[in-house]
Amino acid sequence: MDTTLEQLVRARLITAEDQALPVPATLRYDSADPFAVHVDFPPEVSLAGEPVTWTFGRGLLEQGVDGPAGSGDVHIWPCGQARTVMEFHSPLGMALLQFDTGALRRFLLRSYAVVARGGEDVGSAVDRGLQALLGNV
Repeated sequence: MDTTLEQLVRARLITAEDQALPVPATLRYDSADPFAVHVDFPPEVSLAGEPVTWTFGRGLLEQGVDGPAGSGDVHIWPCGQARTVMEFHSPLGMALLQFDTGALRRFLLRSYAVVARGGEDVGSAVDRGLQALLGNV
């Protein structure tokens, strides 16, 4: 049986004027996709007025709370002892958000209770991905 874990968190959107605006977000982990974590943002905080989800590796989040990590569209790094920064890049621009490091660590620990670190089943994840991609072809 697949398990989905969700945790509400408050992020701070760092603006070009160095203001920190509070932003609600949900961290999500699904055992059906054991390598990924998702950060969901509600429609009221997106430029398009629609919900936005960023998906990246659980390992990237784990690395990013302890030191700089990431390449491409998602970068994560610690900012002092209590904050972690996530930088998201899209064709529309870049968003820089701060999260409470303790909340991210609690989320990671809860996700490891669902699927242990190193316990991800690569074979079944590939099978599910291929099934989703190809259907009944």
